[in-house]
Amino acid sequence: MDTHDQYGARGTVLRLLAAAGAAALTLTVGLVTPLNPAPQQAEADGKKVLTVAVAQSVDSLSPFLAARLVSTSMHRLTYEYLTNYDPKDNHAIPGLATKWEPSADKLTWTYTIRDNSKWSDGKQATAEDAAWTFNTMMTDEGAATANGSFVANFKKVTAPSPTKLVIDLKKPQATMAALDVPIVPKHVWEKVDDFSKFNNDKSFPVVGNGPFILTGYKADSYVRLKPNKSFWRGAPKFDELVFKYYKDGDAAVAALQKGEVSFVSGLTPAQAAALKGQADVTVNDAPGRRFYALATNPGAQSKDGEKFGDGHASLLDQRVRQALFMAVDRQAVVDKVFQGHAEEGEGYIPPRFSTYYWQPTDGQKITYNPQKAAQLLKDAGYSKNGDGKLVGKNGKPVTYRVLCHATDPQDKAVGKYLQEWWGKLGIGVELDCRDNVSDPWLAGEYDLAFDGWSVNPDPDFVLSIHTCSALPATPKDIGATDNFICDKKFDELYAQQLAEYDPAKRAEIVKKMESRLYDTGYMNVMAYPNAVEAYRTDQIASITKMPEAAGNIYGQDGYWSWWSATPAAASESSDDSSQTGVIIGIVAGVVVLAGLGVFFAMRHRATAEDRE
Repeated sequence: MDTHDQYGARGTVLRLLAAAGAAALTLTVGLVTPLNPAPQQAEADGKKVLTVAVAQSVDSLSPFLAARLVSTSMHRLTYEYLTNYDPKDNHAIPGLATKWEPSADKLTWTYTIRDNSKWSDGKQATAEDAAWTFNTMMTDEGAATANGSFVANFKKVTAPSPTKLVIDLKKPQATMAALDVPIVPKHVWEKVDDFSKFNNDKSFPVVGNGPFILTGYKADSYVRLKPNKSFWRGAPKFDELVFKYYKDGDAAVAALQKGEVSFVSGLTPAQAAALKGQADVTVNDAPGRRFYALATNPGAQSKDGEKFGDGHASLLDQRVRQALFMAVDRQAVVDKVFQGHAEEGEGYIPPRFSTYYWQPTDGQKITYNPQKAAQLLKDAGYSKNGDGKLVGKNGKPVTYRVLCHATDPQDKAVGKYLQEWWGKLGIGVELDCRDNVSDPWLAGEYDLAFDGWSVNPDPDFVLSIHTCSALPATPKDIGATDNFICDKKFDELYAQQLAEYDPAKRAEIVKKMESRLYDTGYMNVMAYPNAVEAYRTDQIASITKMPEAAGNIYGQDGYWSWWSATPAAASESSDDSSQTGVIIGIVAGVVVLAGLGVFFAMRHRATAEDRE
C-alpha cells in the first residue's frame, strides 16, 4: 500500500517504508481477552460514524507526494481516477472517464470524460482538470514524486473539449486503462507554487470529486471525512468516516471490543483467535494483496552514478545474496510467525493476481538449505575464523544491520529467526528497529530491510520501482526507487511489458521480470500474508470486500468498502462471531504497513500500494 507501501522523503516508493505494512497493512496488536461489553454504536451528536484505526501516519495529503497506503487510501476516497477496478474481478471499469479507446497504432488514447461529476465546491469536473494534472506531472519534478512513472511515456496531453481527453504516447503503453493517478481540480491546484513541499493539509474542506470530502486532519491523530452528497455514483451511507491513528495495536483491539471502533485491520494470529470468540465481532481472513519480503541494499546510487550510503560490500555479490535467502526457512515464517495466515512466498506478485503470479522451476527454486548456503559463501571467498565467525578477505567478521519496524511484531519475530539461521553460518545480525525507517532507508544506510508492497491489479507500478529510471537524480534528490536496484536486463523486460498489448504475452514478460528479481537475490519474498481484519456486526450491516468472494476490506484498489458500508440498526446483533461474509465498518484499530520498502505500503506504493 494502492501499490504504495513505501515511506520516505527521498523516494516515492520509500515513503511507505517508514510506515510499513502492506498491503497489506499489518496491525500490530497483541492477544486481548474478550470483554463482551454491551453494544456501543459509534455515534457523535446522533451521527453514524465509522472510525478506522490506522497505525501508519499520513505522509502527505497531496496526491502528488503521498506514497503511504493510509494516504493513498484517502485520495481514492476524495478524488476520482480516470478508471476504477471492478470489486468482483478487478477488471477496469469507468471512473471519471466513461470510455477509452486507442488509435490503430496504439499511440493515441481518447477518453470520454463524464459530464455528471462535480467538484465539492460546485464546479464541473472536466477533461481540462485531467489534462492539467498529467501535464503538471510531466513538467514539474515535484509533482511527479509519487506517480511519475505513469506519465514518463506521455508525449502530449490535451483536452479538446470538456468531455474529451487525448493522450499521445511516445510508444505503446499497456497500462492506459490502469492509470492509478488521482485527478485534481485545476482551479485549486494551479495556485500551488512548490509541489515538492505543498502537503494540502492547511485548508479544509479539501476540494475533491470522490465519494468523500476531507474535512479535517491532525498529524498522528486523525483524518475526518464526510459523504459527498453529489457524488455521481451515489453518496456513502455513514454520516462521517474517521481514520484514527493508534501507535499501540492492543489499544486498537481493545477499542473494538468495547465498541468504540467498528473495524480493525492487520490482526496478529493471536488477536484474530481471541476476537473470533467474542459476540458481535466478525473476523475476515482472506488472501491479501501484498507480499512480505527481505530486501538487500545492492549499493545505493543515484542516476548520475554517484554512490552513497554504507551498505555492506559483500551484498554486491549475487552468491552472497542467494546464500542468505537459501538460509531463510520460508515455511517456518508462514507456520510460526504468521501461524498459517499466509502463503509461502516466491515470486514478486501475490497468487491473488493469478494472471501475473509466478513460481520458480524445480531447478531454479531456492529451498532452505543451510549447507548449500555455507558452500556458496565459501565459493564467494568467505570462511569462518577460529571463533566460528564468518569473515571476508579483509579478515573482519560479517555482521548485517537489518532495518525493521518497531511497531511490527512480525518483523521482530522474523528478525529473531534470522539471528538463529544466519548465526549458524557465522553471520552476525543486528536488528535496527525504528518507529520511522525512512531516514536510513533513503540514505542507503542499511544492509537488509523488511519490505512489502500492496500490489494493484496491474503490476506496472511495483515493477517500475526497481528500474534504473526510478533512482534519485542525485543523492540529495527524491527518487521513486524501492531499494536502489538498477539492472539493465530487468529494465529491458520492463520496457517490453509496458509496450505489449497482448495480455498473455505481457504476463509472460512480467513473469520473466519476477524470475530475474528472484535469481539476482535482491528481493527475498518470504510470504503472502492474508488480510486478517475484524469488525463489529452491531455497528455494520454490510460492506463490500475486494474481490467480493474472498478479499480484503481495508486498502482496496478503489473506494468500495467505505462507500458501500451500511450502518446496522441500533438493536442489530450477530450471533455468528466467526463468519467471514460481507462486512461494513471502519475501525479505530491499528494498521501497520509491514515492510520497509513500502511497507513503505506500496501506493500505493502500494503499491504502492501498497504503494497502497
